[in-house]
Amino acid sequence: MTDKTVYLCMRGDIIHPGIINIIREGSKLGNLIVGLLTDSAIASHKRLPFLSYEQRKEIVENIKGVYKVVAQEEWRYVPNIIKYKPDFIIHGDDWKTGPLQKEREEVFAVMKELGGQVVEIPYTQGVNSSSLNEAMRSVGTTPDIRLKTLRRLLDTKKIIRIMEAHSGLSGLIIENLEIEKEDGTRSFDGMWSSSLTDSTCKGKPDIEAVDLTTRLQDLTNILECTTKPIIFDGDTGGNHFAFTVRTLERNGVSAVIIEDKTGQKRNSLFGTEVNQELCPIPDFCEKIRAGKLAQVTKEFMVIARLESLIAGFPVSHALERARAFVDAGADGIMIHSKEKTGDDIKEFCSVFRCEYPHVPIILVPTTYNQFTEKELSLWGANIIIYANHMLRASYPAMMSAAKTILECERSLEADKYCMPIKEILELIPGSK
Repeated sequence: MTDKTVYLCMRGDIIHPGIINIIREGSKLGNLIVGLLTDSAIASHKRLPFLSYEQRKEIVENIKGVYKVVAQEEWRYVPNIIKYKPDFIIHGDDWKTGPLQKEREEVFAVMKELGGQVVEIPYTQGVNSSSLNEAMRSVGTTPDIRLKTLRRLLDTKKIIRIMEAHSGLSGLIIENLEIEKEDGTRSFDGMWSSSLTDSTCKGKPDIEAVDLTTRLQDLTNILECTTKPIIFDGDTGGNHFAFTVRTLERNGVSAVIIEDKTGQKRNSLFGTEVNQELCPIPDFCEKIRAGKLAQVTKEFMVIARLESLIAGFPVSHALERARAFVDAGADGIMIHSKEKTGDDIKEFCSVFRCEYPHVPIILVPTTYNQFTEKELSLWGANIIIYANHMLRASYPAMMSAAKTILECERSLEADKYCMPIKEILELIPGSK
């Protein structure tokens, strides 16, 4: 048996003939070590893989030609190359151009220093991992897989980016939109099912008058055409919170957020008037416990939303309630504020994170939107929710198009506000 070692980095989420060919060629050179990218390494640059690291490792370990599998904790190859000092690095020659070109240059430089060699295998024609990934996405997901994804994201990403969806079409935009940045592909990690945008797009007030059955009809439209995790706005949780938890969990929703208010609902933007008082701590803790007892899986999350700052109380008041809610079993804390400076939120996050290093903090920076996701992450935030932007963006465009048609008595001038219908149809699977 040869004492030469060969290093191959791979994701292992989709195994196609091109991957098998590289493994076969690499094993001819020596003992093939596969550096399998961890979920966190992938999530920093790409969408979270369909399979967990453990699942992918089991698959790759059983491929003929693989000597052993090691974890590659970073997107960059260099740290593992220095650690294992292989005689060969093997890679497809498709990295000569594109986003991995810089990584290729680093690998060549390090291997030269180590006295090793980089072997590039001709790209397998007719196989495209991106196309295969799209094909898998079009197949859809299962409630069980979708439900677990939010927990996986929390374990692998420093900050999770959630966008509001109020329809199947808005869900498809969130599902498919990606942009390329220097640090990798950027996309939304999941969706927020907001009671505000759900009621507003129906032309109804946000007063928690619509029952869960009606909300689920619209949620189903999103579930049927997307695969990303969904966080559900549960308002105050209602009188049948245990039923709500079971229903959401069964449908594959990852988490529900309930706010610690009582009485007739009035949106937080308008304060706590109209008998909208904070729920007594013991009562809200009991609701949290009821929700946790009702859930079947350990992955489903019940998140407590604090309205102390909205109601005019100090940060110390919010912290007191947060501690009680975590003790009652809340899987995370969402803190809300109307303060544009964000100072109160930052203070809360600083203290809470010191006391609870691992309890997720969820922020909705609608009023203090001058801060970037990176800055909010430094405060201690784990999840950022853009709570109503899809709906807010649609209204001005629709108003402009309608007004222009009225003024011009034809639709030609309104075209600048409208997306070609063909492009819209291309978003919808099965329309082509």
